[in-house]
Amino acid sequence: MGLQINRKVEHRPDSCIKEAIDILKQRFGDRLGTSRAVREQHGKGEDHHPVVPPDAVFFAEATDEVAEAVRICAEYKVPIIPFGTGTSLEGHVAALNGGVSIDVSRMNRVLEVNVEDLDCRVQPGVTRKQLNEYLRDTGLMFPIDPGADASIGGMTATRASGTNAVRYGTMRENVLGLTVVTADGRIIRTSQRARKSSAGYDLTRLFVGSEGTLGVITEISLRLYGIPESIVSALCSYPDLESAVNTVIQTIQMGIPVSRIEIADEVQMKAINDYSGTDLPVTPMLWFEFHGTEAGTAEQAEMVKTISDDWGGGDFQWTASPEERAKLWQARHDAAYAAKGIRRGAEVWATDVCVPISRLAECIVETQKDINENNLIAPIVGHVGDGNFHLVLIADKDDEDEMTRANAVNERLVQRAISMDGTCTGEHGIGMGKMDFLIAEHGEAVSVMRLIKKALDPHNIMNPGKILRI
Repeated sequence: MGLQINRKVEHRPDSCIKEAIDILKQRFGDRLGTSRAVREQHGKGEDHHPVVPPDAVFFAEATDEVAEAVRICAEYKVPIIPFGTGTSLEGHVAALNGGVSIDVSRMNRVLEVNVEDLDCRVQPGVTRKQLNEYLRDTGLMFPIDPGADASIGGMTATRASGTNAVRYGTMRENVLGLTVVTADGRIIRTSQRARKSSAGYDLTRLFVGSEGTLGVITEISLRLYGIPESIVSALCSYPDLESAVNTVIQTIQMGIPVSRIEIADEVQMKAINDYSGTDLPVTPMLWFEFHGTEAGTAEQAEMVKTISDDWGGGDFQWTASPEERAKLWQARHDAAYAAKGIRRGAEVWATDVCVPISRLAECIVETQKDINENNLIAPIVGHVGDGNFHLVLIADKDDEDEMTRANAVNERLVQRAISMDGTCTGEHGIGMGKMDFLIAEHGEAVSVMRLIKKALDPHNIMNPGKILRI
Protein backbone atom coordinates (compact mmCIF):
# COMPACT_ATOMS: atom_id res chain seq x y z
CA MET A 1 0.00 0.00 0.00
CA GLY A 2 1.34 3.42 -0.91
CA LEU A 3 4.02 1.83 -3.09
CA GLN A 4 5.64 4.51 -5.27
CA ILE A 5 6.47 3.46 -8.82
CA ASN A 6 9.36 5.14 -10.57
CA ARG A 7 8.96 4.11 -14.17
CA LYS A 8 12.33 2.99 -15.51
CA VAL A 9 12.89 2.54 -19.23
CA GLU A 10 15.61 -0.08 -19.09
CA HIS A 11 14.96 -1.98 -22.28
CA ARG A 12 15.29 0.48 -25.14
CA PRO A 13 15.54 4.16 -26.07
CA ASP A 14 12.33 5.97 -26.97
CA SER A 15 13.25 5.75 -30.64
CA CYS A 16 12.94 1.95 -30.47
CA ILE A 17 9.49 1.98 -28.90
CA LYS A 18 8.38 4.59 -31.43
CA GLU A 19 9.64 2.47 -34.31
CA ALA A 20 8.01 -0.69 -32.93
CA ILE A 21 4.69 1.14 -32.44
CA ASP A 22 4.86 2.56 -35.96
CA ILE A 23 5.33 -0.95 -37.38
CA LEU A 24 2.48 -2.34 -35.26
CA LYS A 25 0.27 0.57 -36.34
CA GLN A 26 1.00 -0.08 -40.00
CA ARG A 27 0.23 -3.77 -39.55
CA PHE A 28 -2.85 -3.63 -37.31
CA GLY A 29 -4.32 -0.17 -37.87
CA ASP A 30 -6.85 1.04 -35.32
CA ARG A 31 -6.37 -2.09 -33.21
CA LEU A 32 -3.19 -0.44 -31.93
CA GLY A 33 -4.38 2.16 -29.41
CA THR A 34 -2.19 4.98 -28.10
CA SER A 35 -4.73 7.36 -26.56
CA ARG A 36 -4.19 8.28 -22.93
CA ALA A 37 -7.54 6.85 -21.85
CA VAL A 38 -6.88 3.46 -23.43
CA ARG A 39 -3.34 3.28 -22.06
CA GLU A 40 -4.37 4.24 -18.52
CA GLN A 41 -7.19 1.68 -18.56
CA HIS A 42 -4.54 -0.97 -19.25
CA GLY A 43 -2.08 0.28 -16.62
CA LYS A 44 -3.92 -0.90 -13.52
CA GLY A 45 -5.99 -3.85 -12.28
CA GLU A 46 -8.37 -3.95 -9.32
CA ASP A 47 -5.52 -3.31 -6.89
CA HIS A 48 -4.11 -0.53 -4.74
CA HIS A 49 -1.03 0.00 -6.88
CA PRO A 50 -0.61 3.20 -8.95
CA VAL A 51 -1.62 3.40 -12.60
CA VAL A 52 1.44 2.79 -14.80
CA PRO A 53 0.24 2.85 -18.43
CA PRO A 54 1.94 1.17 -21.39
CA ASP A 55 3.08 3.12 -24.44
CA ALA A 56 0.48 1.39 -26.62
CA VAL A 57 -2.25 -1.26 -26.47
CA PHE A 58 -2.66 -3.95 -29.12
CA PHE A 59 -6.08 -5.63 -29.32
CA ALA A 60 -5.23 -9.07 -30.66
CA GLU A 61 -7.74 -11.38 -32.33
CA ALA A 62 -5.73 -14.53 -33.12
CA THR A 63 -2.68 -16.50 -31.99
CA ASP A 64 -0.69 -15.70 -35.13
CA GLU A 65 -1.33 -11.98 -34.56
CA VAL A 66 0.01 -12.26 -31.01
CA ALA A 67 3.07 -14.06 -32.34
CA GLU A 68 3.68 -11.37 -34.97
CA ALA A 69 3.34 -8.58 -32.41
CA VAL A 70 5.68 -10.37 -30.00
CA ARG A 71 8.30 -10.83 -32.74
CA ILE A 72 8.17 -7.11 -33.55
CA CYS A 73 8.54 -6.17 -29.87
CA ALA A 74 11.33 -8.72 -29.39
CA GLU A 75 13.29 -7.26 -32.30
CA TYR A 76 13.28 -3.84 -30.62
CA LYS A 77 13.46 -5.24 -27.06
CA VAL A 78 10.16 -3.58 -26.20
CA PRO A 79 8.37 -4.88 -23.05
CA ILE A 80 5.12 -6.86 -23.46
CA ILE A 81 2.35 -6.93 -20.85
CA PRO A 82 -0.47 -9.46 -21.43
CA PHE A 83 -3.93 -8.14 -20.46
CA GLY A 84 -7.22 -10.02 -19.98
CA THR A 85 -10.02 -8.30 -18.05
CA GLY A 86 -7.87 -6.29 -15.63
CA THR A 87 -9.14 -7.92 -12.43
CA SER A 88 -5.73 -8.85 -10.98
CA LEU A 89 -4.79 -7.73 -7.47
CA GLU A 90 -0.99 -7.43 -7.31
CA GLY A 91 -0.12 -4.94 -10.02
CA HIS A 92 0.20 -7.60 -12.73
CA VAL A 93 -0.75 -5.31 -15.64
CA ALA A 94 1.24 -2.20 -14.68
CA ALA A 95 3.71 -1.31 -17.46
CA LEU A 96 6.66 -0.68 -15.14
CA ASN A 97 9.06 -0.24 -18.07
CA GLY A 98 6.60 1.00 -20.65
CA GLY A 99 6.02 -1.14 -23.71
CA VAL A 100 3.01 -2.72 -25.40
CA SER A 101 0.01 -4.17 -23.62
CA ILE A 102 -1.41 -7.12 -25.57
CA ASP A 103 -5.14 -7.16 -24.82
CA VAL A 104 -6.63 -10.61 -25.58
CA SER A 105 -10.23 -9.77 -24.62
CA ARG A 106 -11.32 -10.03 -28.27
CA MET A 107 -9.95 -13.58 -28.41
CA ASN A 108 -13.12 -14.79 -26.71
CA ARG A 109 -14.29 -17.90 -28.57
CA VAL A 110 -14.96 -21.35 -27.17
CA LEU A 111 -13.07 -23.39 -29.75
CA GLU A 112 -14.00 -26.94 -28.84
CA VAL A 113 -16.08 -28.88 -26.30
CA ASN A 114 -15.57 -32.63 -25.97
CA VAL A 115 -18.55 -33.75 -23.90
CA GLU A 116 -17.52 -37.41 -23.78
CA ASP A 117 -14.01 -36.55 -22.60
CA LEU A 118 -15.08 -33.82 -20.18
CA ASP A 119 -12.77 -31.17 -21.62
CA CYS A 120 -12.84 -28.04 -23.75
CA ARG A 121 -10.48 -25.61 -25.50
CA VAL A 122 -10.97 -21.85 -25.28
CA GLN A 123 -9.27 -18.62 -26.22
CA PRO A 124 -7.84 -16.57 -23.34
CA GLY A 125 -10.43 -13.78 -23.47
CA VAL A 126 -13.32 -16.14 -22.66
CA THR A 127 -14.57 -15.34 -19.15
CA ARG A 128 -15.63 -17.97 -16.64
CA LYS A 129 -19.28 -16.86 -16.73
CA GLN A 130 -19.28 -16.87 -20.53
CA LEU A 131 -17.86 -20.40 -20.56
CA ASN A 132 -20.43 -21.76 -18.12
CA GLU A 133 -23.26 -20.13 -20.07
CA TYR A 134 -21.93 -21.82 -23.23
CA LEU A 135 -21.70 -25.17 -21.43
CA ARG A 136 -25.12 -25.02 -19.76
CA ASP A 137 -26.98 -27.17 -22.31
CA THR A 138 -24.24 -29.84 -22.31
CA GLY A 139 -24.76 -30.72 -18.64
CA LEU A 140 -21.17 -29.72 -17.91
CA MET A 141 -19.57 -26.90 -15.93
CA PHE A 142 -16.22 -25.30 -15.24
CA PRO A 143 -16.11 -24.87 -11.45
CA ILE A 144 -13.21 -22.49 -10.76
CA ASP A 145 -14.72 -19.28 -9.37
CA PRO A 146 -12.33 -16.52 -8.22
CA GLY A 147 -15.23 -14.13 -7.65
CA ALA A 148 -14.70 -11.63 -10.44
CA ASP A 149 -15.76 -12.56 -13.96
CA ALA A 150 -12.10 -12.98 -14.86
CA SER A 151 -10.79 -14.19 -18.20
CA ILE A 152 -9.69 -17.82 -18.45
CA GLY A 153 -6.30 -16.60 -19.73
CA GLY A 154 -5.81 -14.37 -16.71
CA MET A 155 -7.00 -17.10 -14.34
CA THR A 156 -4.45 -19.46 -15.89
CA ALA A 157 -1.64 -16.90 -15.74
CA THR A 158 -2.24 -16.21 -12.05
CA ARG A 159 -3.07 -19.81 -11.06
CA ALA A 160 -6.45 -18.64 -9.76
CA SER A 161 -8.71 -20.66 -7.50
CA GLY A 162 -11.58 -19.22 -5.46
CA THR A 163 -14.64 -20.57 -3.72
CA ASN A 164 -14.83 -24.10 -5.21
CA ALA A 165 -11.16 -24.97 -4.80
CA VAL A 166 -11.71 -27.11 -1.70
CA ARG A 167 -13.41 -29.75 -3.86
CA TYR A 168 -12.38 -29.07 -7.46
CA GLY A 169 -8.87 -27.70 -6.98
CA THR A 170 -7.29 -24.64 -8.59
CA MET A 171 -6.35 -23.75 -12.16
CA ARG A 172 -3.23 -25.88 -11.62
CA GLU A 173 -5.36 -29.04 -11.43
CA ASN A 174 -7.82 -28.03 -14.14
CA VAL A 175 -5.65 -26.78 -17.02
CA LEU A 176 -4.87 -29.72 -19.31
CA GLY A 177 -2.80 -27.92 -21.93
CA LEU A 178 -1.88 -24.55 -23.40
CA THR A 179 -0.93 -22.78 -26.58
CA VAL A 180 1.67 -20.14 -25.74
CA VAL A 181 3.56 -17.49 -27.69
CA THR A 182 7.07 -17.38 -26.25
CA ALA A 183 9.22 -14.28 -25.82
CA ASP A 184 10.81 -14.74 -29.27
CA GLY A 185 7.47 -15.18 -31.03
CA ARG A 186 7.37 -18.97 -31.32
CA ILE A 187 3.99 -20.69 -30.97
CA ILE A 188 4.15 -23.81 -28.80
CA ARG A 189 1.59 -26.33 -27.59
CA THR A 190 2.39 -27.77 -24.17
CA SER A 191 0.43 -31.05 -24.32
CA GLN A 192 -1.96 -33.31 -26.21
CA ARG A 193 -5.49 -34.14 -25.02
CA ALA A 194 -4.59 -37.34 -23.18
CA ARG A 195 -5.39 -37.11 -19.46
CA LYS A 196 -1.88 -38.14 -18.45
CA SER A 197 1.57 -38.17 -20.00
CA SER A 198 5.18 -38.92 -19.03
CA ALA A 199 6.56 -37.25 -22.16
CA GLY A 200 9.15 -34.62 -21.28
CA TYR A 201 9.03 -31.60 -19.01
CA ASP A 202 5.61 -30.49 -17.79
CA LEU A 203 5.50 -27.17 -19.64
CA THR A 204 1.80 -26.72 -18.91
CA ARG A 205 2.50 -26.36 -15.18
CA LEU A 206 5.43 -24.06 -15.93
CA PHE A 207 3.22 -21.51 -17.66
CA VAL A 208 0.26 -21.86 -15.26
CA GLY A 209 0.98 -19.20 -12.65
CA SER A 210 3.75 -17.53 -14.65
CA GLU A 211 1.83 -14.19 -14.62
CA GLY A 212 2.78 -13.27 -18.18
CA THR A 213 6.53 -13.36 -17.44
CA LEU A 214 7.34 -16.33 -19.70
CA GLY A 215 4.95 -15.96 -22.63
CA VAL A 216 1.47 -14.97 -23.80
CA ILE A 217 -1.18 -17.68 -23.35
CA THR A 218 -3.46 -17.83 -26.41
CA GLU A 219 -5.42 -21.08 -25.95
CA ILE A 220 -6.31 -23.13 -22.88
CA SER A 221 -7.59 -26.71 -22.63
CA LEU A 222 -9.67 -27.23 -19.48
CA ARG A 223 -11.06 -30.09 -17.43
CA LEU A 224 -14.87 -30.01 -17.14
CA TYR A 225 -17.28 -31.58 -14.65
CA GLY A 226 -20.86 -32.77 -14.73
CA ILE A 227 -23.39 -30.38 -13.18
CA PRO A 228 -24.38 -32.04 -9.89
CA GLU A 229 -27.83 -33.60 -9.52
CA SER A 230 -28.27 -31.70 -6.27
CA ILE A 231 -26.68 -28.54 -4.86
CA VAL A 232 -27.34 -27.54 -1.26
CA SER A 233 -26.14 -24.28 0.30
CA ALA A 234 -26.02 -23.40 3.99
CA LEU A 235 -25.30 -20.38 6.19
CA CYS A 236 -24.43 -20.27 9.89
CA SER A 237 -23.21 -17.67 12.39
CA TYR A 238 -20.71 -18.27 15.21
CA PRO A 239 -19.83 -16.61 18.51
CA ASP A 240 -16.22 -15.96 17.43
CA LEU A 241 -13.78 -16.58 14.58
CA GLU A 242 -12.07 -19.47 16.34
CA SER A 243 -15.33 -21.43 16.64
CA ALA A 244 -16.10 -20.85 12.97
CA VAL A 245 -12.64 -21.94 11.84
CA ASN A 246 -12.67 -25.01 14.09
CA THR A 247 -15.93 -26.02 12.42
CA VAL A 248 -14.13 -25.80 9.08
CA ILE A 249 -11.13 -27.80 10.27
CA GLN A 250 -13.23 -30.62 11.69
CA THR A 251 -15.40 -30.73 8.55
CA ILE A 252 -12.32 -31.18 6.34
CA GLN A 253 -10.62 -33.64 8.68
CA MET A 254 -13.74 -35.83 8.73
CA GLY A 255 -13.58 -36.09 4.95
CA ILE A 256 -16.98 -34.56 4.26
CA PRO A 257 -16.84 -33.70 0.51
CA VAL A 258 -17.92 -30.09 0.91
CA SER A 259 -17.59 -28.01 -2.26
CA ARG A 260 -17.29 -24.54 -0.77
CA ILE A 261 -16.66 -23.11 2.69
CA GLU A 262 -16.41 -19.33 2.94
CA ILE A 263 -15.86 -17.16 6.01
CA ALA A 264 -16.45 -13.52 6.96
CA ASP A 265 -15.72 -11.85 10.29
CA GLU A 266 -18.02 -9.45 12.14
CA VAL A 267 -16.46 -6.37 10.50
CA GLN A 268 -17.18 -7.79 7.06
CA MET A 269 -20.71 -8.83 8.06
CA LYS A 270 -21.59 -5.30 9.20
CA ALA A 271 -20.25 -3.97 5.89
CA ILE A 272 -22.35 -6.51 3.97
CA ASN A 273 -25.50 -5.53 5.86
CA ASP A 274 -24.83 -1.84 5.19
CA TYR A 275 -24.08 -2.42 1.50
CA SER A 276 -26.70 -5.05 0.64
CA GLY A 277 -29.51 -4.06 2.98
CA THR A 278 -29.48 -7.47 4.68
CA ASP A 279 -30.00 -8.09 8.38
CA LEU A 280 -27.60 -11.00 8.93
CA PRO A 281 -26.04 -11.45 12.40
CA VAL A 282 -23.01 -9.21 12.90
CA THR A 283 -20.87 -12.13 14.03
CA PRO A 284 -18.44 -14.42 12.19
CA MET A 285 -20.29 -16.30 9.43
CA LEU A 286 -19.69 -19.45 7.37
CA TRP A 287 -21.22 -20.28 3.99
CA PHE A 288 -21.23 -23.93 2.86
CA GLU A 289 -22.11 -25.66 -0.39
CA PHE A 290 -22.55 -29.38 -1.04
CA HIS A 291 -22.68 -31.14 -4.43
CA GLY A 292 -23.93 -34.66 -5.19
CA THR A 293 -27.14 -36.66 -5.15
CA GLU A 294 -30.17 -35.46 -3.23
CA ALA A 295 -29.55 -38.00 -0.49
CA GLY A 296 -25.83 -37.26 -0.44
CA THR A 297 -26.11 -33.49 -0.12
CA ALA A 298 -28.74 -33.78 2.61
CA GLU A 299 -26.47 -36.16 4.53
CA GLN A 300 -23.48 -33.83 4.14
CA ALA A 301 -25.49 -30.86 5.39
CA GLU A 302 -26.72 -32.76 8.44
CA MET A 303 -23.19 -33.93 9.28
CA VAL A 304 -21.83 -30.39 9.10
CA LYS A 305 -24.76 -29.11 11.17
CA THR A 306 -23.78 -31.54 13.92
CA ILE A 307 -20.18 -30.30 13.86
CA SER A 308 -21.37 -26.70 13.78
CA ASP A 309 -23.61 -27.25 16.81
CA ASP A 310 -20.65 -28.64 18.74
CA TRP A 311 -18.75 -25.38 18.14
CA GLY A 312 -21.59 -23.10 19.15
CA GLY A 313 -22.96 -22.38 15.69
CA GLY A 314 -26.29 -20.58 15.47
CA ASP A 315 -29.26 -21.42 13.26
CA PHE A 316 -27.89 -23.66 10.48
CA GLN A 317 -29.96 -22.63 7.46
CA TRP A 318 -29.67 -24.89 4.41
CA THR A 319 -31.61 -25.07 1.18
CA ALA A 320 -31.59 -26.80 -2.21
CA SER A 321 -33.77 -24.15 -3.87
CA PRO A 322 -31.81 -22.32 -6.61
CA GLU A 323 -33.49 -19.02 -5.68
CA GLU A 324 -32.76 -19.41 -1.99
CA ARG A 325 -29.19 -20.53 -2.70
CA ALA A 326 -28.63 -17.42 -4.80
CA LYS A 327 -29.86 -15.26 -1.91
CA LEU A 328 -27.57 -17.00 0.57
CA TRP A 329 -24.52 -16.53 -1.63
CA GLN A 330 -25.28 -12.97 -2.71
CA ALA A 331 -24.03 -11.64 0.61
CA ARG A 332 -20.69 -13.39 0.13
CA HIS A 333 -20.42 -12.17 -3.46
CA ASP A 334 -21.06 -8.61 -2.23
CA ALA A 335 -18.18 -8.76 0.26
CA ALA A 336 -15.52 -7.02 -1.84
CA TYR A 337 -17.79 -4.12 -2.83
CA ALA A 338 -19.12 -3.89 0.73
CA ALA A 339 -15.59 -3.58 2.10
CA LYS A 340 -14.83 -0.75 -0.32
CA GLY A 341 -17.84 1.12 1.02
CA ILE A 342 -16.75 1.00 4.67
CA ARG A 343 -14.69 4.18 4.41
CA ARG A 344 -15.22 6.37 1.37
CA GLY A 345 -12.05 7.74 -0.20
CA ALA A 346 -9.77 5.38 1.73
CA GLU A 347 -7.14 3.10 0.23
CA VAL A 348 -8.47 -0.47 -0.09
CA TRP A 349 -5.83 -3.16 -0.15
CA ALA A 350 -6.85 -6.80 -0.60
CA THR A 351 -4.15 -9.31 0.30
CA ASP A 352 -4.15 -13.06 0.91
CA VAL A 353 -2.21 -15.91 2.51
CA CYS A 354 -2.76 -19.65 2.78
CA VAL A 355 -1.71 -22.01 5.58
CA PRO A 356 -2.11 -25.72 6.37
CA ILE A 357 -5.66 -26.28 7.57
CA SER A 358 -4.42 -27.34 11.03
CA ARG A 359 -2.89 -23.88 11.57
CA LEU A 360 -5.77 -21.88 10.14
CA ALA A 361 -7.52 -20.95 13.39
CA GLU A 362 -4.25 -19.84 14.98
CA CYS A 363 -3.30 -17.73 11.96
CA ILE A 364 -6.68 -16.00 11.66
CA VAL A 365 -7.05 -15.32 15.41
CA GLU A 366 -3.53 -13.87 15.67
CA THR A 367 -4.17 -11.73 12.60
CA GLN A 368 -7.41 -10.33 13.98
CA LYS A 369 -5.64 -9.53 17.28
CA ASP A 370 -2.91 -7.69 15.36
CA ILE A 371 -5.51 -5.64 13.47
CA ASN A 372 -7.29 -4.64 16.68
CA GLU A 373 -4.07 -3.77 18.53
CA ASN A 374 -3.09 -1.43 15.68
CA ASN A 375 -6.50 0.26 15.58
CA LEU A 376 -7.08 -0.60 11.92
CA ILE A 377 -10.14 -1.49 9.86
CA ALA A 378 -9.45 -4.73 7.99
CA PRO A 379 -12.29 -7.20 7.32
CA ILE A 380 -11.33 -10.88 7.10
CA VAL A 381 -12.91 -13.07 4.42
CA GLY A 382 -11.72 -16.23 2.80
CA HIS A 383 -11.94 -19.61 1.14
CA VAL A 384 -11.16 -21.32 4.43
CA GLY A 385 -11.91 -24.83 3.19
CA ASP A 386 -8.36 -24.98 1.86
CA GLY A 387 -6.68 -22.67 4.40
CA ASN A 388 -6.81 -19.52 2.25
CA PHE A 389 -8.06 -16.20 3.65
CA HIS A 390 -8.00 -12.52 2.70
CA LEU A 391 -7.38 -9.35 4.62
CA VAL A 392 -8.93 -6.16 3.23
CA LEU A 393 -6.88 -3.34 4.72
CA ILE A 394 -8.70 0.02 4.66
CA ALA A 395 -6.60 3.08 5.48
CA ASP A 396 -6.32 6.79 4.78
CA LYS A 397 -3.57 7.11 2.16
CA ASP A 398 -2.86 10.66 3.36
CA ASP A 399 -2.29 9.50 6.95
CA GLU A 400 1.37 8.43 7.04
CA ASP A 401 1.10 6.82 10.48
CA GLU A 402 -1.96 4.77 9.54
CA MET A 403 -0.37 3.66 6.28
CA THR A 404 2.76 2.59 8.16
CA ARG A 405 0.68 0.52 10.58
CA ALA A 406 -1.24 -1.07 7.71
CA ASN A 407 1.99 -2.01 5.92
CA ALA A 408 3.34 -3.52 9.12
CA VAL A 409 0.20 -5.61 9.70
CA ASN A 410 0.42 -6.92 6.13
CA GLU A 411 4.07 -7.85 6.53
CA ARG A 412 3.41 -9.64 9.81
CA LEU A 413 0.47 -11.48 8.22
CA VAL A 414 2.74 -12.86 5.50
CA GLN A 415 5.56 -13.67 7.92
CA ARG A 416 3.05 -15.42 10.19
CA ALA A 417 1.76 -17.56 7.31
CA ILE A 418 5.26 -18.49 6.11
CA SER A 419 6.34 -19.39 9.66
CA MET A 420 3.38 -21.81 9.76
CA ASP A 421 4.67 -23.50 6.57
CA GLY A 422 2.15 -21.55 4.53
CA THR A 423 2.48 -19.26 1.53
CA CYS A 424 2.53 -15.49 0.99
CA THR A 425 -0.29 -15.82 -1.55
CA GLY A 426 -2.86 -18.54 -2.02
CA GLU A 427 -4.38 -17.14 -5.20
CA HIS A 428 -3.64 -13.47 -5.91
CA GLY A 429 -0.12 -14.14 -7.17
CA ILE A 430 3.17 -12.29 -6.71
CA GLY A 431 2.93 -9.54 -9.34
CA MET A 432 5.01 -6.56 -8.30
CA GLY A 433 3.64 -6.44 -4.76
CA LYS A 434 5.02 -9.62 -3.17
CA MET A 435 8.43 -10.19 -4.74
CA ASP A 436 10.31 -9.86 -1.46
CA PHE A 437 7.88 -12.25 0.22
CA LEU A 438 8.55 -14.80 -2.53
CA ILE A 439 12.23 -14.75 -1.56
CA ALA A 440 11.34 -15.14 2.11
CA GLU A 441 9.16 -18.14 1.24
CA HIS A 442 11.31 -19.97 -1.31
CA GLY A 443 14.85 -18.84 -0.61
CA GLU A 444 17.41 -20.34 -3.00
CA ALA A 445 14.64 -21.79 -5.18
CA VAL A 446 14.04 -18.24 -6.46
CA SER A 447 17.47 -18.35 -8.14
CA VAL A 448 16.30 -21.41 -10.10
CA MET A 449 13.12 -19.54 -11.11
CA ARG A 450 15.37 -16.70 -12.28
CA LEU A 451 17.39 -19.10 -14.44
CA ILE A 452 14.20 -20.37 -16.08
CA LYS A 453 13.08 -16.80 -16.74
CA LYS A 454 16.42 -15.89 -18.33
CA ALA A 455 16.41 -19.02 -20.48
CA LEU A 456 12.94 -18.38 -21.89
CA ASP A 457 13.10 -14.59 -21.92
CA PRO A 458 16.78 -13.57 -22.17
CA HIS A 459 16.00 -9.89 -22.80
CA ASN A 460 13.41 -9.70 -20.00
CA ILE A 461 10.66 -8.26 -22.20
CA MET A 462 7.79 -10.42 -20.88
CA ASN A 463 5.98 -8.46 -18.16
CA PRO A 464 9.20 -7.19 -16.55
CA GLY A 465 9.18 -6.25 -12.88
CA LYS A 466 6.75 -9.03 -11.90
CA ILE A 467 7.49 -12.12 -9.75
CA LEU A 468 11.30 -11.78 -10.04
CA ARG A 469 13.88 -9.04 -10.17
CA ILE A 470 16.17 -9.61 -13.16
